[in-house]
Amino acid sequence: MKIRDVMRKKLVTLSPDTSYEGAAQLMHAEGLSAVMVVNAEGKLVGMLSEKDLFRAMYPDYGEYFVEPHAFTDEEEREHRISELRDHPIHMFMSTNVRTVHPDTHLMIAGGMMLSHHLHQLPVLENDTLVGIVSREYLFKKLLRNKLSY
Repeated sequence: MKIRDVMRKKLVTLSPDTSYEGAAQLMHAEGLSAVMVVNAEGKLVGMLSEKDLFRAMYPDYGEYFVEPHAFTDEEEREHRISELRDHPIHMFMSTNVRTVHPDTHLMIAGGMMLSHHLHQLPVLENDTLVGIVSREYLFKKLLRNKLSY
């Protein structure tokens, strides 16, 4: 079986300049845990996940060591999300995105996901974004096909 057999073709994408709040609202409304980020030419430039949005609420290594006491109040840290509201997502998105081709075998993609702790992989054909595949889709397709449930 190939990725083209399980990939989702209905794509939801964002611009790198989309705000944190806008991205969070879209992901919530669409029920997505990750969304691809494309430039004005439609080329994949990154991926934004719930994990990326959540990680932005916490200090990075440099911030923490400059002012560690500023991050000991959990209530104050929770309010950090308000400070992030208007920041563009290019500040938080992952840019080193692993991709697969539609003709990649499911087991190859599954191995990539396991070894790199990925939940989703964008699907590119001729450098054009054509779909996305998740571990959930891949796993369900394999089980249905091989265990006939």
